[in-house]
Amino acid sequence: MSNLQFQLHSQPSTLSSLSSLSSSSLKLLANHSFSPNSLPFNPPKPFSLRCRHSDLFDQNTLASSQRPTRPTASVGALPPRVYVGYSIYKGKAALTLTPRPPEFVPLDSGAYKISKEGYVLLQFAPAVGTRQYDWNRKQVFSLSVGEMGSVISLGTRESCEFFHDPFKGKSDEGKVRKILKLEPLPDGSGHFFNLSVQNKLVNVDENIYIPITKAELAVLSSTFNFIMPYLLGWHTFANSIKPEDTSGVNNANPRYGGDYEWNR
Repeated sequence: MSNLQFQLHSQPSTLSSLSSLSSSSLKLLANHSFSPNSLPFNPPKPFSLRCRHSDLFDQNTLASSQRPTRPTASVGALPPRVYVGYSIYKGKAALTLTPRPPEFVPLDSGAYKISKEGYVLLQFAPAVGTRQYDWNRKQVFSLSVGEMGSVISLGTRESCEFFHDPFKGKSDEGKVRKILKLEPLPDGSGHFFNLSVQNKLVNVDENIYIPITKAELAVLSSTFNFIMPYLLGWHTFANSIKPEDTSGVNNANPRYGGDYEWNR
């Protein structure tokens, strides 16, 4: 706590002089004009206030100055992670889409090479009530860039089908089968998204379908068109281009014949 000290700077004789004045003297003074210098006593000096801060205050100030601050991003640091998605809710089921970025591996030259393309994760959840969905029973389907191209080019009366086996080429191949069908609605107003999952490992046989309108399919197509170059890693290549490197681009790998084609 802070200690406050009040000191009164005045002369004791002044107070005694005031008390020694008689009433008649005060009446006499009241009938005459005077200046402070003509008084038989010196007026009291003004109060002065001195505040002494305790050591605790200094310690708190020091502690606050030494408190760690939030680190700022340095030049070249990775941007903060951002989560995005798009959801469609219907009476029978709900569908959400979230993108997954590509993966890269470093090369001995110091460059990077894409090792796995990105994809869009589809999550289907069955309805258990009015606008209530059981996400514990959700089924997922990873839509590749090529499969997104099929969705984009899908005609009003056309259908397509995708088959996935997550354990293809492994010991559990054939134990998990996922089939996603996109079939036109009878009235031509959109498509059915029907996901069928047979998982013998956990004894699951699930079939979830949801109607997608033309407008919703247009949103999906626009989203796929935008995100596909990023899922292929093309944005990293574009960001790595520097003005001083452009002169040697065609000479990077002569076996492709690019230098010959453009210079002939």
